[in-house]
Amino acid sequence: MDFVAVLREKLDEFGELITPDVNLAAPVPSCGDWTLYDLVDHVGQGNMWVVTGVAEGRGDYQGPPAPKDPIELRAWYDASAKAILEALSVAPETPAWTFTSLLPRTVGFWQRRRAQETLMHLWDGQNALGTAESFEPALAVDGITEVFELFAPRMIQRGLAQEPEVALSVRSTDTGDNWTYGPGTPVAEISGTASDLLLALWQRKQANDAAFGWQGNWAAGERVIAGPLVP
Repeated sequence: MDFVAVLREKLDEFGELITPDVNLAAPVPSCGDWTLYDLVDHVGQGNMWVVTGVAEGRGDYQGPPAPKDPIELRAWYDASAKAILEALSVAPETPAWTFTSLLPRTVGFWQRRRAQETLMHLWDGQNALGTAESFEPALAVDGITEVFELFAPRMIQRGLAQEPEVALSVRSTDTGDNWTYGPGTPVAEISGTASDLLLALWQRKQANDAAFGWQGNWAAGERVIAGPLVP
């Protein structure tokens, strides 16, 4: 997958949310008490955090708050998007600082991570404005894989979650992909589209939503998803 191309596309789509008349005080229900302004600030600051990490090998970037005028905010965001695309438009195997040793410390890590990060926060912004769209199946499949190979074990590593007591099977009904998370034979299965499953793993959809099918020990499976699997 060309993650730089995906990142460019999703950064552009996110930027289109920042119109001159946008209500920056609009709540973003999927992100706690954040407003749309907070969401834009988070994405833009995150872009520059990665730019600094790749260029200077450090993860302590802290920039000034984003401007609160919509037009100035859009220009600020666009500058951050341009900067991260320039920083990541190199060979994926190029060594780079990252926040974890669970995956190779390369620019490729950031190409994928920021594509997935922007994808999810684009959905958050769209959802806040009533225009949320489903994820492309292939991107959602990669996002689910990333949760299980990176974030779920990292949450345990950081002491923010416990090892699951049982295994859960996760099945994508539109792509045919399957994942198993936890020890032993799965005691339950959750099924749904890859897009809906990714939203559930990132706590944007409830596991008891009608979009999902369950088999086996539903209560035990829900506890596995509750994890938390992600920050």
